[in-house]
Amino acid sequence: MEIKTDDYSVRYDEATATISCAGSLRLSGMEEYAPILEMLNNAAEQQAEQLNLDLRNLEFLNSSGINVLSKFVIHVRQRKSPQINVKGSTKIPWQSKSLKNLQRLLPTLELSFE
Repeated sequence: MEIKTDDYSVRYDEATATISCAGSLRLSGMEEYAPILEMLNNAAEQQAEQLNLDLRNLEFLNSSGINVLSKFVIHVRQRKSPQINVKGSTKIPWQSKSLKNLQRLLPTLELSFE
């Protein structure tokens, strides 16, 4: 499954249980982020023991988008599965600051930077 525009793409690869986000997510409000949150939650509902979230190519994410990631992590915490592995980039400043907050919501979340 993929959601793609000129500015961003969000893709779920079921074979590798990986959600990849790229580009610049500047949607306005939760209503516009609803399809992305639905994709994230549907991926978490699959039978995979581990889910990978690759954000290394996501150059910008506004506060509504960060809120969506937080809601997703809380959803996973409530389900108590799957294990979430988040990959970020040290070259993108917002990631090192904001992604660490996801670990506060879900202490078992694995966070790595490249």
